[in-house]
Amino acid sequence: MRLKATVLNASDAGRLARFYSALLEWPIDKQEDGWVTLRDPAGGAALSLQTEELYRPPVWPAAEHTQQMMMHLDIACDDLTAAVARAVELGATVAEWQPQDDVRVCLDPDGHPFCLYVP
Repeated sequence: MRLKATVLNASDAGRLARFYSALLEWPIDKQEDGWVTLRDPAGGAALSLQTEELYRPPVWPAAEHTQQMMMHLDIACDDLTAAVARAVELGATVAEWQPQDDVRVCLDPDGHPFCLYVP
C-alpha cells in the first residue's frame, strides 16, 4: 500500500488549490467541478482539495464545542521568516497562538492550520 494523496475539504476547492499551488510551487494536475489535485514535482504524495458545501473551518487552538482540526500540513522551508511572509502574501494568516518558537502555525484562506518550519 502507498499513500497517494491527502485531501482537504474546502469552501471552494479551486481557490484553496491556487493558494497551495503558489505556496508549494506545485502544479495543478487535475481539475474537475469541486475537485483539484496538486502534483508534487518531486514525486511524493499529491494534495487534493474538495469543495464541501457544508464546510466549517476548524478552530485553532482547539476549543470545546467547536469544529476540531482533524489534521494539519507540516511544510518545511529554508527561511522561516520569508516563508511566513510569502504565505501571508498569498492569503494565509499567522495564528495568534504559537506553541513553539521554531515553528509558525498559519491558517490557510479556509482556516486549515498548517505549520512552517526549518528542518
